[in-house]
Amino acid sequence: MKKIGFDSKKYIEEQSKYILERVNDYDKLYLEFGGKLIGDKHAKRVLPGFDEDSKIKILQKLKDKAEVIICAYAGDIERNKIRGDYGITYDMDILKSIDEFTEYGLKVNSVLITRYSGQPATKVFINKLEKRDIKVYTHEAIEGYPYNIDQIVSDEGFGKNPYIPTTKPIVVVTAPGAGSGKLATSLSQIYHESKLGRVAGYSKFETFPVWNVPLKHPLNIAYEAATVDLKDVNMIDSYHFDAYGEVAVNYNRDIETFPVIKRIIERITKKESVFKSPTDMGVNRVGFGIIDDEVIKEASKEEIIRRCFDTECFYKRGMVDDDVVSRIQVIMEEMELKKEDRNPVLPAREYAEKLKHGNNELGITPVSVMAFELPDGKIITGRSTGLMDSSAAAILNSIKYLANIGDEILLLSPVILETIQKTKVVDLHSKITALNANEVLIALSISAVTNPTAQIAYEKLSSLEGTQAHSTVMLNKDDEQILKRLGMDITSDPIFPSENLFYI
Repeated sequence: MKKIGFDSKKYIEEQSKYILERVNDYDKLYLEFGGKLIGDKHAKRVLPGFDEDSKIKILQKLKDKAEVIICAYAGDIERNKIRGDYGITYDMDILKSIDEFTEYGLKVNSVLITRYSGQPATKVFINKLEKRDIKVYTHEAIEGYPYNIDQIVSDEGFGKNPYIPTTKPIVVVTAPGAGSGKLATSLSQIYHESKLGRVAGYSKFETFPVWNVPLKHPLNIAYEAATVDLKDVNMIDSYHFDAYGEVAVNYNRDIETFPVIKRIIERITKKESVFKSPTDMGVNRVGFGIIDDEVIKEASKEEIIRRCFDTECFYKRGMVDDDVVSRIQVIMEEMELKKEDRNPVLPAREYAEKLKHGNNELGITPVSVMAFELPDGKIITGRSTGLMDSSAAAILNSIKYLANIGDEILLLSPVILETIQKTKVVDLHSKITALNANEVLIALSISAVTNPTAQIAYEKLSSLEGTQAHSTVMLNKDDEQILKRLGMDITSDPIFPSENLFYI
């Protein structure tokens, strides 16, 4: 049974209370949301007990007072930037988010494209949104932002941006990822509100780093590991200490830009800012939800190791530079962690090594092995064969174990699997012959209708949630997403599964 270290209910109550306190000071509050509004897997992993949808549930409680603006940087749309957790592009993530906000009863005001200069792919995306009756606004880049305050707070700066009319006292400004222009959007709106004679304020819905947890606490270091490509570094908020004599943790970008943002707000509102530190700008009650610090520390160390594997795989695929890898390795050294500290790593590698020098009848190199550490601590492995890949094999082996089904009993008839494989290769002309996890799970679900043993195993799929998985080769996108949807945390060694450049 996984230990709980966080009280999500208390957190939701505290965070909601503090947001409402901020709203009371203004006619309108622009609330920037960092991180993921829905499905915050990072927070769930490092804070066992955290409800991954707690942010959207907080907003749902405030839905009569809130509406949403979704920002997207045109450059991210143009280069088809991918969200690693879902494996989808930022433009598709925006469509997904609109659907989810609507399901939660939250009003989506519009989509704002930031730093737009007529990029072709972005123009297509705008057309797609407008055809579905979604309001779209565009902001051009402001020369000198954020340091040339005279230029920014003028008719040639924020004044050039179209104003987005809003009707609710809380305007949530969110985005698929960092660097999307959430802060600039909020400040631009405050500028226009001020011109219209309204008192508008700004706050940031913070999760990480946690300001009232020590600087070198694994929870805060895990945030550095998660944003290693952005070069975020946690620091003591000197402004907060000078103002209140209280130690608070923030990160470099917020601390470095705080004096400028403070002056911009003061220039817009023509009065002294209520914020004395970047920590003041945030609404962050995460630290008050921690109920078992040791559980949080261990979970955070696990996350750092996972991020190390992810970074090395990104590097292998050419997605990050070597300085990013160096930085994550420094973090690992700082925390005295090794990749082998992750429980399923060595069993996967040892089985792969055994197959490499033993019964590897297919001559597959490198050998693809998947190891699962189930929630009860049991290690189950699966390997790639000519019939199915290692992810599919490990899933079948695991649910047989959970259902107390003997190894010698087949869940799926080889005839059925071979028929599916023939359809895939001969009729659909796939170059990948082995069945993947998705294809095997479809076969299992069909077999469960007539096969009681398969039905028993099928019902154990939900028990795989929380499983820790490791692969000796980098997984294809389909298998990775299937394992994530089953609730597993996955890592891979940075090794390509074959020499093929496309069919991997």
